[in-house]
Amino acid sequence: MLGLLQNIGKYMLMLWVVFSKPEKWGVFRRRLFDEIELIGLNSIPIVGLMSFFMGAVIALQTASNMDSPWLPEYTIGYITRSSTILEFSPTIISLILAGKVGSNVASEIGTMKSSEQIDALEVMGVNSLSYLILPKVMGAVFFFPVLIIFSMGLSLVGGWVSLLLSGLASTETYVYGIRSWFNFSDITYALTKTVVFAFLIVSIASFYGYYTKSGAVDVGKSATRAVVSASIAILIANFFLTQMILL
Repeated sequence: MLGLLQNIGKYMLMLWVVFSKPEKWGVFRRRLFDEIELIGLNSIPIVGLMSFFMGAVIALQTASNMDSPWLPEYTIGYITRSSTILEFSPTIISLILAGKVGSNVASEIGTMKSSEQIDALEVMGVNSLSYLILPKVMGAVFFFPVLIIFSMGLSLVGGWVSLLLSGLASTETYVYGIRSWFNFSDITYALTKTVVFAFLIVSIASFYGYYTKSGAVDVGKSATRAVVSASIAILIANFFLTQMILL
């Protein structure tokens, strides 16, 4: 328990330094676009693949379990849309990104720490925390919502394709269900969660990477701890955000 409190204190202190002493705007801008490419654009294939089949499975399971004759066929599209937007895209995709992005960020910064590149930045008078971590955090916060919107759309397409191939529902009723009782606040809720999750993933991974001890083994341990801690933080944050926003 004491170790956890110490880590939380170091984490909060790290965030204070990251946001209180930013580097020059020109340097930050170049680093930001690099991180958007590394963290965001490179994640598009895995997000697209997972989202398509996730939507397909939701639609098929919903259609196959509609035994009651009182449920109209367009319920499939409605449930697929609601499940995808409210929970599956923002939360499940964020958990997947916690594994991919979190491990990459922790390994990158941990390797720099163990090879004394961070010490070299400090010797040159560079705020290493702001230089390394701030562009990663802001890049994730800016681009993760784009990934989640892409995930939502592709999930709905995956559900449509699965129903079309299986013949369990027509295109017209599926689209009607997607459009029925749509509330734009659901999108706002999902993207709000996404921004929080993005911040937690990258900041926690950066924390474990920055405080890595020397050695390749410690870099691997830091990456593992970063993924586990970020995943737990996402689940806890998801609970409290749902309480605050939806209830």
